[in-house]
Amino acid sequence: MPIKVQKNLPAKIILEDENIFMMDENRAIAQDIRPLQIAILNLMPLKEDTEVQLLRSLSNTPLQLDVTFLTTKTYVGKNTAASHLDKFYQTFDDVKERRFDGLIITGAPVEQLDFEEVIYWNELTEIMEWTKTNVTSTLHICWGAQAGLYYHYGVNKYVLHDKLLGVFKHKVCNRKEPLVRGFDDYFYVPHSRYTDVRKEDIEKCENLEILAESEEAGVFSVISKDGKHIFITGHPEYDRVTLDNEYKRDTLKGIEIDKPKNYYPDDDPSKRPILSWRGHSNMLYTNWLNYYVYQVTPYEL
Repeated sequence: MPIKVQKNLPAKIILEDENIFMMDENRAIAQDIRPLQIAILNLMPLKEDTEVQLLRSLSNTPLQLDVTFLTTKTYVGKNTAASHLDKFYQTFDDVKERRFDGLIITGAPVEQLDFEEVIYWNELTEIMEWTKTNVTSTLHICWGAQAGLYYHYGVNKYVLHDKLLGVFKHKVCNRKEPLVRGFDDYFYVPHSRYTDVRKEDIEKCENLEILAESEEAGVFSVISKDGKHIFITGHPEYDRVTLDNEYKRDTLKGIEIDKPKNYYPDDDPSKRPILSWRGHSNMLYTNWLNYYVYQVTPYEL
């Protein structure tokens, strides 16, 4: 899929080295089609890593995407250079008069805080309210999913006894829903979080449907009946080594943490991690773009 990004975005160079088709502004202008307008609200601290992961995940359909990266105005993280944010990111104030075909709200390392304690919570709720009228479909990931479930449906999160870390087996609950079209009965997804949402709370909401779950990791994917809001509790976009980097970073800090489950060969952190989720991850993002964005969004935004 041709993804249109700024010509000198570092993620573009990385992905082109992986033989992923990226398009700069000049070539996109020459094509007489309307690209899908996709915004990514990147709340992760390592923004450049997340850019690569998400653009890679979005790169498997013939649709052309015009991607806009967003960051919060009320909080500026310290892990991404200000020059990168100034060059490649906008804030909600810059785009709130626009309409988008799709929006992705990422996770964030704030899950142990109450939602209202998060510095940018008011800004995020303004964005989530805006999606009801200005975005065809919004995909929420990890903490972003918990925040969306809480804001839109009052579904709370709960602190886990230990961090959920690893790659877990999931089963499809409703094969008729297009989001899981083409999925096997069971598939694997990385998780990295300290909090969880409960199945029984979600089932109380008539407008929500659980599409996949795991015996170990709990609910994975939830969708609103109109398809406008999709909630993914894990990190299907993660690279092979993302969990490895997180685990080794935390152990160096002296944090007591178990090794990621179902991840290292022979459970040995010195060995190259097993990549077991990429195919279903690509299919999830492709299905979202096709069935919940492209097929239903108006031609004139």
